[in-house]
Amino acid sequence: MIRYTQITLLAGLLTFQLSSAQDETNKPMVQTIAQDRQERIEFLNPEYLLFAPQGQANEKAPLLIYLHGAGGRGNNINKIQGQAGALLRGIQKFDKAPCFIVAPQCLKSMSEERKSTWTANDLNQLLKHLRATLEFDEDRVYLTGNSMGGYGTWAWAAQNPEHFAAIAPVSGGIGRGGPKDITPDLDQWAKNLISLPVYAFVGAKDKVVPPDRSQRVVEAIQQAGGSQAQLKVYPDQGHGANKAAYSSPEFYEWLFSKRRK
Repeated sequence: MIRYTQITLLAGLLTFQLSSAQDETNKPMVQTIAQDRQERIEFLNPEYLLFAPQGQANEKAPLLIYLHGAGGRGNNINKIQGQAGALLRGIQKFDKAPCFIVAPQCLKSMSEERKSTWTANDLNQLLKHLRATLEFDEDRVYLTGNSMGGYGTWAWAAQNPEHFAAIAPVSGGIGRGGPKDITPDLDQWAKNLISLPVYAFVGAKDKVVPPDRSQRVVEAIQQAGGSQAQLKVYPDQGHGANKAAYSSPEFYEWLFSKRRK
């Protein structure tokens, strides 16, 4: 006769095994940018994280690129696994899989005169490498990032809007010099982003990156004639608004509904 305690132990073991299998499935692969591309990058760690698509697909999977904040800088790529993993959990929870997720890492600053950050040149080299090594839907390339990664999202998309179906910067600055800086190219950014779907997310209580930074870009896009830029302000959130954004169904429903025209 099987006792109740035995059934409980068996159920617990099965749950543990399923959980362990799921964790292994969700574990990203560490990939390396091709050597010829490495020679053309300045601030990128040559290694990046790749979450492969989960589930079956009848067509090519979309690609979501995530840019971390300043705290993720360094040369230990696993440092940013938790941040990128939040997007994977959201994609799974809100049934947007299968999808490629790629998370690059920005190196630490070399010096005060040469502070590292996200640059369009570095990220374009990454994207060229991804196009050569992955088969993803070119019309469904999405970009998001928080804090310094929010700045990277604004800056890369403003210089190369043709790459993306939509972007979603979170708590993003808009200046190369740091969270309080404002790019002198704001008007040009706005003109370049007129036709690109943009959904920016900020916390009203953000003391690190003023929430009006994202508001200024959205308003500039709208004043330039763009009708696809919008801003969501979380009234009770501070600089950690990415937690609210990346756990909300609204973020994923909006982002994954877009296709490049």
